[in-house]
Amino acid sequence: MRYLKRWILATAASLLPAAMLHAALPTDTDVSGRTSFAGQLLIASPAMGEPFARAVILVARHGSDGALGIVINRPLDSRPIARVLEALGADASGVTGSVGIFQGGPVSPDIGLVVYTTDYHGSDSVDIDGRVALSEAASVLHDIGLGKGPRKSLVAFGYAGWAPSQLDSELKAGAWVTVPEDPVLVFDDDRTKVWADALALHKTKAP
Repeated sequence: MRYLKRWILATAASLLPAAMLHAALPTDTDVSGRTSFAGQLLIASPAMGEPFARAVILVARHGSDGALGIVINRPLDSRPIARVLEALGADASGVTGSVGIFQGGPVSPDIGLVVYTTDYHGSDSVDIDGRVALSEAASVLHDIGLGKGPRKSLVAFGYAGWAPSQLDSELKAGAWVTVPEDPVLVFDDDRTKVWADALALHKTKAP
């Protein structure tokens, strides 16, 4: 689906607020000098409630029209690639193997997306930071099932989204802290430890 890049921008611009803050949070975080957090990991404050309690989110796009990211530490289960492709209405011929499925966020849980290493490049790849990219699920999954996919990947259904200026406001309110995207956290770390490990990484990089 070559419209993915346009879809991401259009979706980010039209989102209703997706983050729900359930506690009073500090307001001393200053993010005024940064225009985009694409390629950063958002780490939920310990005070954050659902739907983002202890969430770690890879920000794929962030600009004046809003932001879009994928939660990377909410695994659901493992499913045969052929079944996932069939559920997406895509060609499953010749594919083998299974993939882990993640809950990528509360918005549009029927939409499948894949985050993956940039050793693989598809026609609708959206580069995030030169090391990881985002694409709609069907094309990447088909290549993974044929043994021609990326070295590492994360398959998610749904995403996290913010309306214009919403993420900026939440960052200023202390709802999130950030660290640069780290492939170990995105793909390799024990999913039960990602939030704590990302938070520890933030603390080591804090001034």
